[in-house]
Amino acid sequence: MARRERVVRMSVEQPLWRAVTAYRVGTMVYAVLVFVFGRERYERPWIAVAFLAALGVWTLVTLPKVANAAGCTKRFLVADLAVALTGILLTPLADLDARSTDHPTLPTIWTAGTALAWALRGGWRWAGFASSLVAVANIIERGSPSRDTLHNVLLVWVASIAIGYVVEVARASERTLARALEIEAATRERERLARDIHDSVLQVLAMVQRRGTALGGEAAELGRMAGEQEVALRTLVAGGLTRTSHVSEDESEGAVVRIVEVPDAEETEGAELDLRTLLAPRAGARVTLADPGAPVVLPAPAARELAAAVGAALDNVRAHAGDGARAWILVEDWGDEVIVTVRDDGPGIPDGRLAQAEGEGRMGVALSIRGRLRDLGGTAELISIPGQGTEVELKVPRAPRERGKAGAK
Repeated sequence: MARRERVVRMSVEQPLWRAVTAYRVGTMVYAVLVFVFGRERYERPWIAVAFLAALGVWTLVTLPKVANAAGCTKRFLVADLAVALTGILLTPLADLDARSTDHPTLPTIWTAGTALAWALRGGWRWAGFASSLVAVANIIERGSPSRDTLHNVLLVWVASIAIGYVVEVARASERTLARALEIEAATRERERLARDIHDSVLQVLAMVQRRGTALGGEAAELGRMAGEQEVALRTLVAGGLTRTSHVSEDESEGAVVRIVEVPDAEETEGAELDLRTLLAPRAGARVTLADPGAPVVLPAPAARELAAAVGAALDNVRAHAGDGARAWILVEDWGDEVIVTVRDDGPGIPDGRLAQAEGEGRMGVALSIRGRLRDLGGTAELISIPGQGTEVELKVPRAPRERGKAGAK
């Protein structure tokens, strides 16, 4: 029975949202208690009562908004910040001596919860914006920036920005961890499938190949086809790179053909591609692909052009090296450049044959291979010894170079 791997995503910021929720309720109660025990100093207590009543209702009604990032919308954050700023600016109207005696504002430390909500929702930049507005409101409320006011403002500003930065780092780490868990689960599943296939399908195909070759005749042809499918299946299982859309049967050849989905140019415009995903479908019974085992990431246009150049080289092998020739594709990632080597065991190219072909107007190597690499700022080197096969070395730099610089080298 097949097992299904489950990847559990962990939210490192959810406990912070719960902490902000508790903080808002606690500081709302604290603001009410500060007023109750110091109500004798308010010349207009009805202003304070009205604001604190509105603050209590707002805090309790909006608890679902600060339960998670999805509920904490931009519109809510703006309204929440407006409530905090209104409470700060109303303080001198309710307490006429607030400026001269450094009495607390009406919302007191509840305003810090607003800055923290901005930090959790948008990171340190949003936190800096909200805490800066709170700082300006506090300075306007005091009339002049006293030492205590600056101290409180700086504390809120630094704390909210620090928490916003920590949240951004935590989110990036969470995404990295989730991706690593997905890759690990996919790798385990692929290894399990590889074991099952090796113990059943691949062994049957290998047996059909051996028995068909021994029997000869039509059975030999069946054995040859089984051998080709064994190689193709081994490549697919070992790489696990391509997405198979469907499998069909070729009536003319009597073989099973694997139809592979290739990323569309419009979907990958401006993105990056793993070169291995474009080269994996080219492997088969007579073409062996060797790659680093890790993603070889290139800009999408460069990856497609390099894969097309490899395809052109393989076309030359099929056209000029004979039906029985084998080819090998070697992918090397050197950090600053990617090198792909295509080698075959054909008869090689006689001296002067390439120049003669270009003179006759057959520009396959010149345009399909060298032209593509030149446009990418890379190079294509062809080495062929008569009787010993041909080797095409394709080099593409990681960062595109100007044609002038590439041509000067």
